[in-house]
Amino acid sequence: MDHEIEFRPAFSLLTLSLEPGEAVRTEAGSMVSYSDGIDVETGASGGLVGSLKRSLLGGESFFQNTFTAREAGAVTLAPPLPGDIVDCHLDGETLFVQSGSYLASGRDIELDTQFGGGRSFFGGEGLFLLRLDGTGPAFLSSYGAIRENELADGETYTVDTGHIVAFESSATFDVRAIGSLRSTLFSGEGLVCEFEGPGRVWTQTRSQDALLTWLIPKLPTSTANAGSSN
Repeated sequence: MDHEIEFRPAFSLLTLSLEPGEAVRTEAGSMVSYSDGIDVETGASGGLVGSLKRSLLGGESFFQNTFTAREAGAVTLAPPLPGDIVDCHLDGETLFVQSGSYLASGRDIELDTQFGGGRSFFGGEGLFLLRLDGTGPAFLSSYGAIRENELADGETYTVDTGHIVAFESSATFDVRAIGSLRSTLFSGEGLVCEFEGPGRVWTQTRSQDALLTWLIPKLPTSTANAGSSN
């Protein structure tokens, strides 16, 4: 399966070139277009229980689309937010992904959710993380550009909780305050995740939480709307 990522990093578009018999699973709503000779099947991948876990616990769609090529063709995909797309090819590895960043994967990649414990909850990722296992391509998306960080054994790397896209299972992490109580309350950073290698960590240059913090106070209230209509 060949792929091309265009218009990076602000408005990325993923084009997957499928040979006859090849298939790709995608997040519902991510399809932009596909060519002749491509069959589309929508279903609850992993069965009812697996789909419920991904939807209710992992923050992903209940249904997924599977595109299968009867003849050579192409599928184009895009994430819901303006941002980047990256190929995180797995080779018998495990990858943990934040809610909303999964875009597509080969059909040999198994998707599940895993309990992340209190660390992931306080880290802003919720109690459950999306887990990808197997061998093959896995495409992730972000809000903003994506940066891959390769950590050596024992190397630490600190990331604001709102900027985590994914990380390999070989990397461990812990959630802590950025500094003193004053720093935690007034620095605008709050809690951070400290990763320790070996392993790769993918981060995004923008934060959805920061966008909402900026946007929500600017939205008109019902009182303001009522006053303006008089």
